Amino acid sequence: MNFRDTLLSALVPIFLGFGFVIAKPAMDHFPPFLLMGLRFSIAAAILVWWFPIPRGFLKKIFIVSLIANTLQYACTYSGLNLIDASSAILFVQTEVPFGVIFAYFLLKEKPTARSVIGIAVAFIGVYLLSGSPNLEGKSIGTILVIIGSAIWSLGQVFTKPLTEKINPLCLVAWMALFSGPLLIIASAIFDGNTINYLSSATFNSWIIVIYLGFIMQPITYGCWYYVLKRNPIYKVMPIVTMGLPLTGLLAAILLLGEEPTKRLFVGGAIILFGIAMILFSKPKKK
Repeated sequence: MNFRDTLLSALVPIFLGFGFVIAKPAMDHFPPFLLMGLRFSIAAAILVWWFPIPRGFLKKIFIVSLIANTLQYACTYSGLNLIDASSAILFVQTEVPFGVIFAYFLLKEKPTARSVIGIAVAFIGVYLLSGSPNLEGKSIGTILVIIGSAIWSLGQVFTKPLTEKINPLCLVAWMALFSGPLLIIASAIFDGNTINYLSSATFNSWIIVIYLGFIMQPITYGCWYYVLKRNPIYKVMPIVTMGLPLTGLLAAILLLGEEPTKRLFVGGAIILFGIAMILFSKPKKK
């Protein structure tokens, strides 16, 4: 990657890690589905007017949006609502091994032996981390975050071909336009009292919503899809994935006052070691 793409890639984990962590207190006032619905709706309201309707791609965008946005964020943030942000940010890193698995079956990208070992090591770390005392009795939250990571990886496999044909910000805008209303409707069905949640939310919660909808979605994912369009996944992933745990853990400790356990650090270190084995091993194409 050139210097510009590397710099844009470096911004992604900073914005994502910070936004991921501050979303947790916002869920004291907004249920996860509603929070994500507002996030995508704000992003769509800002961006969609600047781009023409991507005719001929709407069906594909809707499908990708359903996978990569609606289902993934519903699972990930519902899980985040149930467990510590410091644990969730580490579980999210399973996106990488899941990405390798999906790339093999769907894109015929054959992983190296080191990548296969790295996948095994990463999931050993997940097993150790899941036994951390701060996660006792919270298996549902852990499972939801891991499922969300798997869905995200699957979504990126389907998204990459679109980034090569559609302006990245246009893709972000139209994916958000599909996802926002669906998540708000889902919240109204499963959570109820949507108007009460909106009217009783605090000022700080709305600030977080604005950050998620304006900074984390248009800017961060605009950078992500722009770089993804110009570079292979295996070159972009190391910068984003290795930077996200550091940013997220620091934010969880400094902003939320979380106190990660020793087992969390051990499990997290093993996960990241396994991921490093995957990321710094160029995949072979079958």
